[in-house]
Amino acid sequence: MRSIPTKQSISILLLIFIIGCTPQQVTVDGGQETATPTVHSPPFTVTNTPQPTVTIAPTSTQTSTPQLVVTITAARGNLYIRRGPEMAYSRIGVLKKGESAEVIAQDVLSRWVQIKIPNSDLTGWVSMMTDFSEINGDLKTIPNFTFTDYPKPAYIKNCTEHELHIEPGNLYLYNLYTNAKYLNEVQVDSGVYYIYDATLLDVPLIQTVDVQEGEIVYVTVNGLGEKHKCP
Repeated sequence: MRSIPTKQSISILLLIFIIGCTPQQVTVDGGQETATPTVHSPPFTVTNTPQPTVTIAPTSTQTSTPQLVVTITAARGNLYIRRGPEMAYSRIGVLKKGESAEVIAQDVLSRWVQIKIPNSDLTGWVSMMTDFSEINGDLKTIPNFTFTDYPKPAYIKNCTEHELHIEPGNLYLYNLYTNAKYLNEVQVDSGVYYIYDATLLDVPLIQTVDVQEGEIVYVTVNGLGEKHKCP
């Protein structure tokens, strides 16, 4: 005769089935067995973080301001061009009336400008302290320059027995007998000078001399045509 399972036996069988189908981890802690539930971590996801875009600024282009040309013009007469920025320097050319030249520098100690001599590869100096010159342009744009090659002194010496008067400059030279005191010679700038015999009443012109830098001009003939030698 087949036995009919009771409700209690069915419940026990069901419990055994459930326990056998559930995976368990057993650890030993203090002598007691405890079941540790299995922890399932979510899968690791790699995320690419977008990097900021680097923008290269365009290179700025600097446009240089063109240098304006400054010129000097011989507006009302010829201008001497000299080796340096002073009357004592030798004349090396002439800027003719109405002619202009480019200014390339200016002396910091005087009102002279350095120019490119027209139709030449040379440079020279022209004075602005005269009514004959005229500046065209702004001198503030021209560099300063100090000329350090000092001029060589030039002299006119009286070797006659008469007194002499010299122009320009209203210079007076005593006769050769005062040579011990150097009163019969004078230092002059480079240029053209007119020599007169101041001993004679009519003060005649006896000589025209062109003195250059570093020269000594000896006057050996007076207004009477008498010749003398310098001691």
